[in-house]
Amino acid sequence: MTSDIKRRDVLQMLAFGVASGALMVHATPVLAQTSDSVTIGWPSDVPSWDPNQRFTPDAQPIYKMVFDQPLDQSPTLEIIPSLVTKWELAADGLSMPIELRDDVFFHNGDKMTMEDFRYSFFERIKAGHKLDTANSWRHVSDIEILSPTKGVMRFSSPAPTAPQWLTFLGSYIVPKKYMESIGPDAFREKPIGTGPYKLVEHQLNSRIVLERNEAYWGPKPKMRRVTFDIIKDPSARIAAIQSGQVDLVTSVPVREVERLQKDPNLAAEINPFTRVILLQVRNDLGFSDSNVRLAAHYAIDKAALSKAFYGGAAVPLSVVATPGTAAYLKDFKFDFDVEKAKALLAKSGFSVDKPAKIRFAATNGQFPSDYDIARALVQMWKKVGIEAELETIEYAKYFELNRGGKLPEATLYSFDNATGDPEIFAGYLLNPKMPFGTWKGMEIGEKVLALFSEPVYDKRIAGYRSLNQEAVEAGATIPLLQSVQTVVRKKNLNYVKYGNAWILANKMSWS
Repeated sequence: MTSDIKRRDVLQMLAFGVASGALMVHATPVLAQTSDSVTIGWPSDVPSWDPNQRFTPDAQPIYKMVFDQPLDQSPTLEIIPSLVTKWELAADGLSMPIELRDDVFFHNGDKMTMEDFRYSFFERIKAGHKLDTANSWRHVSDIEILSPTKGVMRFSSPAPTAPQWLTFLGSYIVPKKYMESIGPDAFREKPIGTGPYKLVEHQLNSRIVLERNEAYWGPKPKMRRVTFDIIKDPSARIAAIQSGQVDLVTSVPVREVERLQKDPNLAAEINPFTRVILLQVRNDLGFSDSNVRLAAHYAIDKAALSKAFYGGAAVPLSVVATPGTAAYLKDFKFDFDVEKAKALLAKSGFSVDKPAKIRFAATNGQFPSDYDIARALVQMWKKVGIEAELETIEYAKYFELNRGGKLPEATLYSFDNATGDPEIFAGYLLNPKMPFGTWKGMEIGEKVLALFSEPVYDKRIAGYRSLNQEAVEAGATIPLLQSVQTVVRKKNLNYVKYGNAWILANKMSWS
């Protein structure tokens, strides 16, 4: 079935736009800023100042200011040297020699060596520290130290994405000597890294202040002082940039970006990037019936969602992969089909008059238009015979509920994959032994587990391409849209645009 739902239809269906009516276009007062400081309005605080502890994508640009990763990514997402200057994954995926820089110091003056690398990626995990990196680096059997700058990572099973993970979530080198001397709890109160900035102030859920590390090993940032104002409400972020309270904000509704593009003092952008908006689904409770899961998917008009909430910039997805990445299937499409949704529900005894009932969770303001999308989905489902009870959850609460297996049948989520590798898309979302996804079905899970140990690149990618389609056809995941990053900034503030949506203060300058 083709879509004839227009933007105004979705907005009217939600009685949308009342709250934003008070925010009219007006001249933006530009408060004076010094040439070496910047204030950023950010939607969420860091979950912890131990950067290995929690995988929170939106915290990565903040972490990268204080800590360094072994490898880095260019704005176009190529893997490039950082603390690690040389690396070579063995053909069987069981080992990877690496070489570190010899001129890197932690903020307290201690020199970084292979001891710190081994501690960060092996010893902490072996000691039982409660870290999310215990999952990503669970197959590290040892890190052999050959010299202060040379070592070999050894794996108990093939680790084909080890280089990618050295650029990704939680992969930061922390100081062994300092952390062992004060303990992990005290470290979270007074963290130090090797990054371009030092943490000088943190007010929980309110403010983060960083000052430039004058002894940084890399290029010296132009901004001496960086302040992150934690502003969870998107309307408040809009007000902050319009008033000049902050210099840059992210994650604002697209309709506001379109409006603020008319402001002569501001630059407003909508940028697609390597993040997927999807529904995390369970294989039990009200979604134990595959007819209900698939009906929920067929009932969703993704093109209408993109037009209504992202100005058409968010690409509708049929698999959990973004266009241009290795396992994206450009020739596979999961159709929007209301009649097929109704027919599937009828097979299980449900209808508009006798709806299937599920619970549904979503954040409000964590990514652009998240709650608006959730309300639209509730209405789309209602039209075919699914009654969804919508619950608003905080972003941090999502991780707590997911780890405890307490998320509802469906949860609207934005899953980040800065690398684009399919293991970190479908692999992590559908791996039943990991805490990232809600699907725990082993028929698909066994196939995922096998792919995690496949060292041959072409075979691994082919396996994920097949898995991507199978998972969607089984209702194990419901991809919606390629996510977009919305950025509004003062026009004279320059920043570097990354394909994975990193916004890095050390890459900013005033013109």
